[in-house]
Amino acid sequence: MNCLLCNSIVIEKYHSQIDREWYFCLECASVFVPNHILPSFKKEKRRYQLHENNPTDIGFQKFVSPLAQTIKNTIPEKHTGLDFGSGTGSAVGKLVREAGYNLFEYDPFFKANRSVLDSAYDFIICCEVIEHFHHPLKEFELLYSLLKPGASLFSMTNLLPERSEFPIWYYKNDLTHVLFYSIENLEWIKKKVGFSGLKIEGRVITLTK
Repeated sequence: MNCLLCNSIVIEKYHSQIDREWYFCLECASVFVPNHILPSFKKEKRRYQLHENNPTDIGFQKFVSPLAQTIKNTIPEKHTGLDFGSGTGSAVGKLVREAGYNLFEYDPFFKANRSVLDSAYDFIICCEVIEHFHHPLKEFELLYSLLKPGASLFSMTNLLPERSEFPIWYYKNDLTHVLFYSIENLEWIKKKVGFSGLKIEGRVITLTK
């Protein structure tokens, strides 16, 4: 068995329950599910179709507002970004567009227009996306390649809690959440991929090229 992020075999059991198990990587400090229980493409898509991601929902907009605000505080208006993993409807995309930015969308399940992956962007958004990556290093390398020099990747996810809190952590119970992030494995990603900067503010993670 190998780490989902760094492919190391230096891993140990982290937690298990009836239907799932998680491992800890001693090389990059990732907590992840093993390859053999990763959900299939069809199972993932069915799960995402159950999401009530209405971009006009005020509660959902409030949930993603820290991410939108970070972008507005960092990137000048009229710049162009990519909403990577935009799903069936993107509340953060709506907020960013309303703030005066140009925004393209890509989602492998619902908006798989790969032509948008042929451009470079002033910023990229990954809102509640990176915890779903089955090949996280490959995905971060792709996102890095899509950023202009000095541009930033803005992600939102729930960071890994203390180990004692993991058994009751609701976020792990979504079968499409397969790898969790902390300062340790984000620093590993920064160094391995080549990002120049990392900033963590609550659930918002900024990686700068």
